[in-house]
Amino acid sequence: MSHDSTAAPEAAARKLSGRRRKEIVAVLLFSGGPIFESSIPLSVFGIDRQDAGVPRYRLLVSAGEEGPLRTTGGLELTAPHGLEAISRAGTVVVPAWRSITSPPPEEALDALRRAHEEGARIVGLCTGAFVLAAAGLLDGRPATTHWMYAPTLAKRYPSVHVDPRELFVDDGDVLTSAGTAAGIDLCLHIVRTDHGNEAAGALARRLVVPPRRSGGQERYLDRSLPEEIGADPLAEVVAWALEHLHEQFDVETLAARAYMSRRTFDRRFRSLTGSAPLQWLITQRVLQAQRLLETSDYSVDEVAGRCGFRSPVALRGHFRRQLGSSPAAYRAAYRARRPQTADRSSDTDGASGPAGPPPAIHQESPVPMQTRRTAAAGIVGASASMSTDSGKAGAELYAAGRASLPGQRSAQ
Repeated sequence: MSHDSTAAPEAAARKLSGRRRKEIVAVLLFSGGPIFESSIPLSVFGIDRQDAGVPRYRLLVSAGEEGPLRTTGGLELTAPHGLEAISRAGTVVVPAWRSITSPPPEEALDALRRAHEEGARIVGLCTGAFVLAAAGLLDGRPATTHWMYAPTLAKRYPSVHVDPRELFVDDGDVLTSAGTAAGIDLCLHIVRTDHGNEAAGALARRLVVPPRRSGGQERYLDRSLPEEIGADPLAEVVAWALEHLHEQFDVETLAARAYMSRRTFDRRFRSLTGSAPLQWLITQRVLQAQRLLETSDYSVDEVAGRCGFRSPVALRGHFRRQLGSSPAAYRAAYRARRPQTADRSSDTDGASGPAGPPPAIHQESPVPMQTRRTAAAGIVGASASMSTDSGKAGAELYAAGRASLPGQRSAQ
């Protein structure tokens, strides 16, 4: 479902200063930035597609530091404008920042602050959120970034309300997106906000992408623990939780194992991971249920018990909320997409004949030993295999004018 923004009323009422124009979009590039993320706003806002019904923007590509700017594969870029161009823009986009551990140039941060003060809409794609946070533009606001870096953003900027579940967050005059392709989602959202569903749908068809994607980042999240968190004593508790997902325990149990009060544990866990411990635990159980549905013949009731849910009803509710599907429907769709998997396995082993169903998993601890010491610190969700749609359902994603779907937190 969509989420309403908590943006302050004054943010919604902000107006552009006289020298800025709403149709001008400035893209701020830095050396070391990945070329894919950098190219997204250039393609969305820099190409004239008026013949397809997409209103034209005026693009100003600006260097945030002295050039030439080096990017992926050793390419060198020369931006036609410098920081002065930002003073004319109604929207300023910061694609992925080159390193979450290095501070952005202070001159660029000052330019972003001035642009915001003068009413410009500021956008951070992927790790561009770190630049916005360094400028102080995310203080007290909801924001997102690539799931892998969300814990670091939350830890480094505790006043930012980091939500690693969202594909993008629209907080009125400041917007952020998750990693890589989520930048396309946010840029389409901006076009939709400025010019309506029809224009955004026409642009999406030109780009051959869905006008809106369902779900959030949960389905793409990984179990790996960021290095800076992995040395923390709390990582031991996280590892224990993953080893015992088949048991019924709650956050109080985890707090006791950490020798902390529930309040202290909640605060410490959120500061390290950017996630509330209860939501993290529920999502870990959903992830394990997803894996059992993919690789075993257990019934849904049995899967619920082996993932620590108190009842199949609880599993179904959490599974549907996080993945947009019932457990049974997910299993059917997964197996329909992989009808030849077992055949290929048989061929590899030198066997012949028709393939049978996937073997059931009969292990007490569902988490492989090699993953227990690198437990997930962020909210973990389903695998990226769910992102592939087939047949008519996939084609319908490209139809314009669809209703609002999960994964987009918006002020609209």
